Amino acid sequence: MPNKVRAMWSAVEPDLEAVNRRYVNPIESLAQAQCPAFVLRRAYSPDHCHGLVRRFIDMGLMRDASEPRSADDVRPRIDIGTSLGNRGSDRGRFLEHAKTTHFLFNFLFEGFNNPIECVYKSLEALCPGKEVKTAYEPDGRPYGPAIFRIHYEGQRYKPHIDHVVLREGRTDYSVYRFEHQFAGVLCLQNADGRGPGTQSILHQCLWTPEVQPHIAEDSFSSYAQANDISQCEVSLEPGDLYFFNTRLVHEVPAIIGDQARVVLAVFIGYSADDREVLVWS
Repeated sequence: MPNKVRAMWSAVEPDLEAVNRRYVNPIESLAQAQCPAFVLRRAYSPDHCHGLVRRFIDMGLMRDASEPRSADDVRPRIDIGTSLGNRGSDRGRFLEHAKTTHFLFNFLFEGFNNPIECVYKSLEALCPGKEVKTAYEPDGRPYGPAIFRIHYEGQRYKPHIDHVVLREGRTDYSVYRFEHQFAGVLCLQNADGRGPGTQSILHQCLWTPEVQPHIAEDSFSSYAQANDISQCEVSLEPGDLYFFNTRLVHEVPAIIGDQARVVLAVFIGYSADDREVLVWS
């Protein structure tokens, strides 16, 4: 049966002050799924969000959704950064690619507040007594610090979890050591510019082997309904940031709108007895 955590299951918002009033140790509370997410409204400047998206288009890092797609560019998603999930099968090439991401990010935000620093500093405030830093291998080589994901119309994510151990089994990376994994997502642009956009639907169900067949067979919706599993919909405007436990089954509805959905995303490794909280993309 799913792990039912609390009867009234809703995100804590709108800022760090509200989260810290609610929980003495917010990161541990998130690890135990005592709430679905921490939502920090206007954590980053909405004006800078708009400016960065314009820069990405001008630099050719993403295409303008209002322009026709070329025949050779039908991708529903574009990444700016280094993805462990996509590139982790070759450890050496993944770490080499991460070097290029660090180089790009050294100048990409010139003239704007650094959005990666915004995410890291917000995370630090949720982790009393911990040191937050970019993930690295024992020889010191760093992972990508964060990744921009650009989603175009039609892109969706079915119910799933994200976890380097439970989902990917990447035992050859240092982040394998962490018991818990989280995600941080900063919204830069919604697909529909007329209002807040749904970033995810979080289900009150922590992954177990019993749940996996329903994920694999794309029958989780029926399973959730049969077991009366609650859900929390997270809707954001540009500049809003949220953190959640990626062992919660979660999904993202299909992108529908007149522009690309753009987010800055990170994964986070945490164990109660580990002094470091490591972040990667």
